[in-house]
Amino acid sequence: MSLDRTDLDRIEVRGLRARGRHGALPAERELGQEFVVDVSLGLDTRPAAETDDLSRTVDYGTLAGRLVAAVEADPVDLIETLADRLAKICLEDPVVAEAEVTVHKPSAPVPHPFTDVAVKIRRSRP
Repeated sequence: MSLDRTDLDRIEVRGLRARGRHGALPAERELGQEFVVDVSLGLDTRPAAETDDLSRTVDYGTLAGRLVAAVEADPVDLIETLADRLAKICLEDPVVAEAEVTVHKPSAPVPHPFTDVAVKIRRSRP
């Protein structure tokens, strides 16, 4: 039995922190800054629950390592581009049907008081 997209279970990783050099300004590339990532994965967790088998779900520890490595890797100008990169990593796991990724840039170069700048995207398998 396949799940309708509205019936997908969720696995979430929130507040994942990594240092990157993303941004359009030279100082952002030179100095780097902390980025905070939230991911919410849509999948059917029943096969894993029924068998108590990690190989039938998402190993979120391994996923977190891959996401941190991607944030620390090649700089891009836009956090939109970074979010898309991270969503693609999430969707590489064949059990993941959709991924919602939020990239927070709490130290963004905004010349006014603010709490957070973030981009949230949702990607799914065709």
